[in-house]
Amino acid sequence: MTKLDESKIISIFQKKMGNKKFVSEDVEKFTLGKTSIIAKTDTMVQSTDIPHKMKLSDAARKSIIACVSDFASKGVKPQYGIVSINLPKSISIKEISNIANGFKKACKEYGISIIGGDTNEGKEIVFNVCIFGSSSNIVTRKGCKNGDLIFTTGPFGYTSFGLKILLGNYKKIDNLIKKSIKSVTTPKPRLNYGLKNKKYFTSSMDSSDGLSTTLNEMAKQSKKKFVVNKIPINKDLDNYLKNQKIDSKSIVFHGGEEYEFVFTIPSKFKAIIMKNAKLLKTPIFEIGYVTVGNGVYLKNQMGETKLEDLGWKHFK
Repeated sequence: MTKLDESKIISIFQKKMGNKKFVSEDVEKFTLGKTSIIAKTDTMVQSTDIPHKMKLSDAARKSIIACVSDFASKGVKPQYGIVSINLPKSISIKEISNIANGFKKACKEYGISIIGGDTNEGKEIVFNVCIFGSSSNIVTRKGCKNGDLIFTTGPFGYTSFGLKILLGNYKKIDNLIKKSIKSVTTPKPRLNYGLKNKKYFTSSMDSSDGLSTTLNEMAKQSKKKFVVNKIPINKDLDNYLKNQKIDSKSIVFHGGEEYEFVFTIPSKFKAIIMKNAKLLKTPIFEIGYVTVGNGVYLKNQMGETKLEDLGWKHFK
């Protein structure tokens, strides 16, 4: 029996739907009359996506944030949403109120109007969110050129570490642990940065499935080689991981759940995107460059090693 994974399942559905030339993208784009609609849907399931220590209000907010992050990477403003929820019969009014507050908070932060949805009964909590916007163009996952620089928004690693804390039994709560937990429970996509700098990007992609997954997918679609010569991690986490003898590369590249995005630019735009990052108070990291070839490689003084796609995968 063939073992199914997420990509195989998607391939089966696309084939049945007649989409032989389907290419994976962060959002979907279609036209209604003369208007280009951008849409994104995402699902959050209690048993697989919501740590038991996470507040329901934060989980509800995060279900919308997941879609906002994809819009950020494409440089498109989210405008409207439809939310469908699956709730167990035992849920309390207080819990429902907390969920509603989470949806409300996310919508207020990013200027989204929820226009409808569906409510159903089931064994566990499930949020399904679909967000819509409009734009004549998006920044796709492919399109980078030889010599382009590779950047990421935000540092990586806190979220992966934060998940370990939430799923573990850490008794010592210091600033690093608080910061790491917050990165899991209340992520903040860099929407304004994506909107302002979209015109400079040659390609971009959301990183929530893991940095290694994002880099490999972008390199594959562009048919280029990505060389990574700097790891996007802050010193506080890097020092802690070294002291604990934890592999920082695994935490940074294969963790997932970071609602940041990776983008490429021609080197001539480096100064302007750095300036805009400072103006918008958005941390960005230059991590490498694009060249001839294929795959993703980590480069240091010892040479190059291949960076495999070991990010988050459903149906492992």
